[in-house]
Order: sequence, then structure tokens, then C-alpha cells
Amino acid sequence: MRRTTRYILATSNPMGDLEALEKLVKLAPETGADALALVGNLMPKTAKSRDYAAFFRILSEAHLPTAYIPGPQDAPIWEYLREAANIELVRPEMRNVHETFTFWKGPYLVAGIGGEITDDGEPEEGEALRYPAWVAEYHLKTLWDLKDYPKIFLFYTNPYHKGLGEGGSYEVAHLVKTHNPLLVITAGRGQKHEMLGASWVVVPGDLSEGEYSLLDLRARKLETGNVR
Repeated sequence: MRRTTRYILATSNPMGDLEALEKLVKLAPETGADALALVGNLMPKTAKSRDYAAFFRILSEAHLPTAYIPGPQDAPIWEYLREAANIELVRPEMRNVHETFTFWKGPYLVAGIGGEITDDGEPEEGEALRYPAWVAEYHLKTLWDLKDYPKIFLFYTNPYHKGLGEGGSYEVAHLVKTHNPLLVITAGRGQKHEMLGASWVVVPGDLSEGEYSLLDLRARKLETGNVR
């Protein structure tokens, strides 16, 4: 068993596809993954606590250190948070890192901000998850006291980066450049990766389309796959 986290099994946008999630969990031992990362939307909009409970039960069967954040459709957020808290009581390796953080072997600090990050406006957590950039910046500022730890960030919103060939948030790009995480995992279709300054930015794929990626943190290489 490795003393540090090297291989991360990652995906995004499960959208409540429990069949695809179950296939991913069963596949995890074959990949040699040391940890698992999921970026929302975990469930479609208006999902209930029981839906998140079923999702987290399946996810916990991977028996791996697991970090996840909600997406814009994981609203209202209290349904998600209630079951995220419940699963952590019985499976401490399972961690919601939305606006908070956990540690993986290394040690690596794993933190995240879920939902859509916008340039301005007011926070919204009822009809959709949406946060102005200042909220994300505020929650991440606590990491300055932990600056000596190499960091892994989970964002739903992609940072702007011309190398990824698509639009993105300048504000998220600013957060990445400010904190210089080792790895950033974001949501989106397709499986791609690029460097943003010193940070490796990875879009691991869309699980509702069957997509996932295995990330080699040391070599900064990824192996793509599909559970379909």
C-alpha cells in the first residue's frame, strides 16, 4: 500500500446516474486508485435527501478516501448537506469539501467550492447553487494558514484558460493562480488537461456520459475511460 496519494479516480456530473456510479465504484480496485474525486452535479435539481443517501451509499462502497462538491443543480443545498454529514459519521473517509477541506495521504490538502462561481451578485442556494467570487475567495482564505501543504482543489466552474479551448471564469483562474494548487479538478464534458501556471487543471469527464479519468499526480498524466 502506497504511503502517499498518487492515483486519483475522478469524474464529474453524475446527475443521479446510479448505474454509472456503481460501475465506476466496481472499477476502482482495478485502476489502483488511491483516492476518488467527484465534482457535481451529483444529482438533478430538486433531488431529495433519500436520493443523496442512495448516491453516497454506493459511493462509499469504493472504500477509498473520497472528496466531492455539489454542482449548480444540487439545490437546495440542505438536502445535499444533510446526507453528506450523515455518511461522514459512518464512513469518515467520505468528505464533502465544499467550502471546507480534508487531507489525503501525502499529506495533501483537498479543498473545494461547488456550484457556479460568478463575477458578482448574491449567493443563491435554494433554486440553484451560485456564489459570487468574493464568497469563494473568503472561504479559501483560511488556507493561508496551511500554505505549506500541497493542495488539490475541486471546482465546478472551470478557470479561464486558452489552452482548454473553451470559455471559463477569470475569477476562478485568479483563485488558482493565487493559491497555486498542485491539481485542480473541474466539471465538464470531454477529458482534457492543461497547465495553468504551476497548477495542473484536469476535466476528467462527465459520468452521465460514462466518462472518467485516472490521474497520475506524480507524472501529471491521465488515463481516460468510459463505464458504458
